[in-house]
Parts: sequence; C-alpha cells; structure tokens
Amino acid sequence: MFARTERLLLRPGWGEDAPALFKAIADEAIIDKLPGTRWPYREEDAEAFLLRDRGHDDLPELLIYARTQGTPKLVGGIALRETGDEETAELDYWIARPCWGLGFATEAGQAVVGMAKYGLRMKLRSGHFPDNPASGRVLEKLGFAPTGEVETRYSAVRGENVDCVMYEHRTD
Repeated sequence: MFARTERLLLRPGWGEDAPALFKAIADEAIIDKLPGTRWPYREEDAEAFLLRDRGHDDLPELLIYARTQGTPKLVGGIALRETGDEETAELDYWIARPCWGLGFATEAGQAVVGMAKYGLRMKLRSGHFPDNPASGRVLEKLGFAPTGEVETRYSAVRGENVDCVMYEHRTD
C-alpha cells in the first residue's frame, strides 16, 4: 500500500532505506516510546527490520517521507499491527525528533486510519505511555478516545514493562 498526502508520501520500506531509517530512528527519545524495539538500535537492526519476512501480513507498514523539492526525506514510520482479533488492528507510529511538532504524525495517521476504516474495514486501537502526552493528543485528533484500560508494554530503553494508556477509534 502507498498513500500521498499534502506533504507526505507513505510507502513500504525497502532494503536501501536502511541507512535513512537508522539515522531517523536511532534516538533514545524515540526508542523509549516504541514498545518492543531494541536499544541501542543499530544499523543492522534497521536492515533486518526492512528485509524480514512478513509472511502473509497484509496490514500496512509504511515509512513516512516528507515530499520536498528534491529527494524525499524520511521523517517516521506508521503501521497497523495484528492484535489477535481479525477485525481489529493497532495503530503504531513514530516521528524523527527534528520533525516533532510539525503535524506529520497526524497527517500520516489520517491516511492510515482511512485505509483501515474504508479499505480494510477494521476497527482500530492504539496506546501511548503516560509520559508521552503528545502521542495522546495525536490519537485524539485522529478520532481515538481513551478506553480507560491500561496495558503493559516493554520499553528496552527503560529495561522494564511500562503502563500504556489504551485508546479506541470512535466509529461514525
């Protein structure tokens, strides 16, 4: 799957994206908020992630590129993940630190929520660590609401499980 927005191109990652992915994501402040991602993050991790066999997983897993006058710049990643319920997926995303506060997460999120809702016809959920309220604001802009549930997710930077505030996408 691919998507274009006003400022972004969302596309699957390819092996040749590994150096740009490593440069964008290998930041303790980013990995700290990405459950299950190893720390320290190495260039080999970026390559292994991009080249791994995804099996029959048809859910979108996309890199976020800012469209520029020249070569597009990798600014983040966004994906829908399996939850164990065939009708529900979990929205995950990250944005490179120099691009925080520019609205890229919301813009990319709108495109992927549209894919899930209209193309895949899936219910969505997501979550964020309590010390990352900016992610909660992005989720609310995308039409998610807190469920009141808390799940634990592993943070490699912290070396422990951390509470994760859960959200559910409101249906119209």
